[in-house]
Amino acid sequence: MSLETAVERRSLPLEYPFGIARGTTTETEIVLVRIRADDGTTGVGAAAPSAHYGETAATVAAVLPDLCAIVEDIGDPHQLERIERRMRETVRRNPAARTAVSIALHDLVAKRFDVPLYRYWGLDPTETLETSYTIGLDDLETMREKATTAVDRGYGTLKVKLGTGRDLEIVRTIRSVAPDARLFVDANEAWTPQEALTKIDRLAEFDLAFVEQPVPAEDPEGLQFVYERSALPIAADESCVTLADIPQIADRCDIANLKLMKCGGLREARRMISAARAHGLEVMCGCMTESNASIAAACHLAPLLDYADLDGSLLLADDPADGVPMPDGRIDLAGLERPGTGAVLDSS
Repeated sequence: MSLETAVERRSLPLEYPFGIARGTTTETEIVLVRIRADDGTTGVGAAAPSAHYGETAATVAAVLPDLCAIVEDIGDPHQLERIERRMRETVRRNPAARTAVSIALHDLVAKRFDVPLYRYWGLDPTETLETSYTIGLDDLETMREKATTAVDRGYGTLKVKLGTGRDLEIVRTIRSVAPDARLFVDANEAWTPQEALTKIDRLAEFDLAFVEQPVPAEDPEGLQFVYERSALPIAADESCVTLADIPQIADRCDIANLKLMKCGGLREARRMISAARAHGLEVMCGCMTESNASIAAACHLAPLLDYADLDGSLLLADDPADGVPMPDGRIDLAGLERPGTGAVLDSS
């Protein structure tokens, strides 16, 4: 068998400016990867790099030729473990670049078996979840409008970005227009440990599910301090990047939040889920602002998760790919009628 690869960069505008404690963005840049087998079957994946982790579309595009060369050299998409090991050995950083290739390979392999990826993995499509919908930082009235729109669109779980001097007012405002929604908040490392405890004590009155990454990842003792005293469950995101981080956060949080773009691939993600379970943690899969070209693959992990934060494609003004159906935010794997991840690119 022979494999051919192709790479393409695209800039995608967001529906609304997306603000977190570290700044605001209005577009995201992705790098698409296609892997074509000699029978014509093509797998699709994408990288959505984050500068916070030292990765950009430019760095992804720079290393992808080396990663694609590995795929073409091995020539067998079914040798997933061998290919991903070679990619890690060749490019130790740039996890989003490796993830793009990993997704495209898994898409290709499942298509060759003519089954959706969840079935290739042996998972039950009825054991799935509702994704949260993220309300980014903005002025209060705009955040109110975004939350109202999300509720009107049928989303029952909202994630609210915090990390300002008006955090309590933000949550009070969101809860006023979404009284029945499941809410959780994400500080994106913005608080000190003592500030986190003070705010969490006040936030608890708004019936929040949990608080994500209250303190900087560079302060593991601070995370443990908050976890041991918090009135709400704690999720680790920036503190949970790769498999090696799971044992380190096991006594510092309740929930491990993995992201494909952080960990480097689907096989690594599944290892992280297993390790988190072994350490007694709940598991969430999050995302960056991404296309369905990558979100679709993450959706197939839903039967293994406790929480899903896979709204990256829902935040785009226009997505070049279709993916797994998400009526009212529910990840409907059983409703997927295509093999592979379900991602289908437009013709533009």
